[in-house]
Amino acid sequence: MSAEGTQPVGEAMQRLAGKTAVITGAASGMGRASAELFARHGAAVVVADLDGEGAERATAAIRDAGGRATAVRVDVTREEDARLMVETAVREFGRIDVLFNNAGVPMPFTPVEEVRLEDWQRIMDVNVKGVFLGCRAAVPHMKRQGGGVILSTASTAGIRPRPGLNAYCASKGAVIAFTKSLALELAPWKIRVNCINPVATDTPMLNQFIGGGDLEEGRRRFLETVPLGRLAQPEDIARAALFLASDEADLITGVALEVDGGRCV
Repeated sequence: MSAEGTQPVGEAMQRLAGKTAVITGAASGMGRASAELFARHGAAVVVADLDGEGAERATAAIRDAGGRATAVRVDVTREEDARLMVETAVREFGRIDVLFNNAGVPMPFTPVEEVRLEDWQRIMDVNVKGVFLGCRAAVPHMKRQGGGVILSTASTAGIRPRPGLNAYCASKGAVIAFTKSLALELAPWKIRVNCINPVATDTPMLNQFIGGGDLEEGRRRFLETVPLGRLAQPEDIARAALFLASDEADLITGVALEVDGGRCV
């Protein structure tokens, strides 16, 4: 990990100073790494997660490090919760500059004929509907402010599918298409919309993504498909999100950024 990932950032180097970010799925994994990195770069962060206690712990860690954050328990599939997290940002910090739709759910390897309708629907609700509801709640505020940034966590599975992950691949493909559509729709208001396609990442979701069974053997086989030879770490995704959220990416919109060690080449 770079020094940036472990040490406070000087004020002159802060890339999100004066901005407010809402991050879903921020109690752990990629979301928590992003929340902590955004805060170190000067952002006030709304730590949103279904795991309310985890969100409080992440918020406490940010505050202990000298950052600004507040926690909110949200179910991203509920319209009222999407409004709540955006309204919390506006109430606590005065605005919303960045929405990072990071919350998502995986699926175990399942042949399509064995996929239960309720499982398919849950994946679509969290991975697709959750992104839509977050965007719908945030966009009116961003339009009034004269701009903003929307990020979403998609997946390499959306462009290089794996067998047995049918619903998951479909959901992430939808996020990529939705991102590109919104990028065109919202460009007149200076709202940039991008997504990130991580390769399999060392997070609590990894066991299901690998497909169960012998986890170490599954990891070994998967790593053979990654030219750079390693899985992603949450901090890899956080650094990509930080760049896309910052003014350094001011001309970047409609992009699905692969953070995948070359897997999709």
